[in-house]
Amino acid sequence: MALTYRQEQALATRDRIQAAARRLFARDGYRMATMSAIAQEAGVAPRTVYTAFGAKREILSAICERWLEEAHARDIVAVAIAESSPAATIDHAAHFLRSLFETGYDVVVLFDAAQAEDPETRAMLRAKLDGRNRVQNLIVASLGDSLIVPLGTAQAVYRALAATGVYQELVVESGWSIEEYEHWVADQLSLQLLGKKRRRN
Repeated sequence: MALTYRQEQALATRDRIQAAARRLFARDGYRMATMSAIAQEAGVAPRTVYTAFGAKREILSAICERWLEEAHARDIVAVAIAESSPAATIDHAAHFLRSLFETGYDVVVLFDAAQAEDPETRAMLRAKLDGRNRVQNLIVASLGDSLIVPLGTAQAVYRALAATGVYQELVVESGWSIEEYEHWVADQLSLQLLGKKRRRN
């Protein structure tokens, strides 16, 4: 069903607020970016921000959802799980991490910083993290009998490679390209989970 003009305007306003908040969160930090500052950055009244989202953590949640859409995260996971080739699944698992960091490293850093906020925000972030871990666990579980280590161990290895600190050290601090990072993750997953040296195309 087609949206009404009013609904389209409301969605456009939400998008503008969300984009403004993401800029402010990256520049000033989650705690320092007030709802009033977000309203000013978005060019709307503070009341409009509260009407659209209700609380700052709801803006953060919306930013997360937009980030996953931009990263095509759900599509990558679906393809990875459907693969019949373990090597191809490994490649998709590495690409999943690359896509997340490439499109939203600022969001990852923001999530880490927001962990110190109020209990409701921490609970929301924990739910997001648990969801990410479940998805990563599903990708590894799809490797089935190809795994050379117990499933729980294999899943822990993938979660460790997915840690923000790993990406930060290699790409942000050491200057690796995003392609080098992706290939390295795939190489490590192949060796640790399948016991094979990965063949590069």
